[in-house]
Parts: sequence; C-alpha cells; structure tokens
Amino acid sequence: MLMLTPAQLCKCLGDDTRLSLICLLQGQEEVCVCDLVDAIHAPQSTVSRHLAQLRQCELVVARRQGTWMHYRINPALPAWAKHTLEQLVPAAREALALSESVATCCEN
Repeated sequence: MLMLTPAQLCKCLGDDTRLSLICLLQGQEEVCVCDLVDAIHAPQSTVSRHLAQLRQCELVVARRQGTWMHYRINPALPAWAKHTLEQLVPAAREALALSESVATCCEN
C-alpha cells in the first residue's frame, strides 16, 4: 500500500508540466513517452525528468518496451488519491488547454 499523503500529492502536481502529464495519462490505459512529448510540445529530456519525479511520488508506473518507456497512472493509488485526480483533471485540462486523448506515434 502506498503511503502517499495529500500534501505529497499536491506537491507532486504543483508544476504545470507534471500536472499536464497526469492529465494526459488519466483515463488512458498506457501512453508512450514519445506521445507525451508530442502532446505537450516539450523536449524529451524535460518530459522524462518530470515523469521520473511522478514515478518517485508513485503517481505513475512505467514499463519499458524496446527503447521506449510507457507510462500509466499507478493502479495502486489509494482511493482518495484516485478520486482527487478524477475531480482535478477535467478542470486542469481546460486550464492547460489539453486534449482528452493522446495521439499515438508507436504501438504499445
């Protein structure tokens, strides 16, 4: 069981890039890092750094397939954290002008 606290969740999401990544992952089964890079128009190194921080917070989990990493929201998040993301993401998507879906550039 994760020991995530509400303060840690807020701290992890306290950056527009990390919040954007969570918004893009929410509701998706799994997303390749190349698709996340395209979706937020940021350098791959920046996206990877922020994804590493989200992994450290245990908000996302990763799987390597060949040279690409694939990310998803951690299914082991506590119920309160899942509920918080479900409530936060729609407003954050609108504020950050993000699409609900992510185009795919490679096969999962």
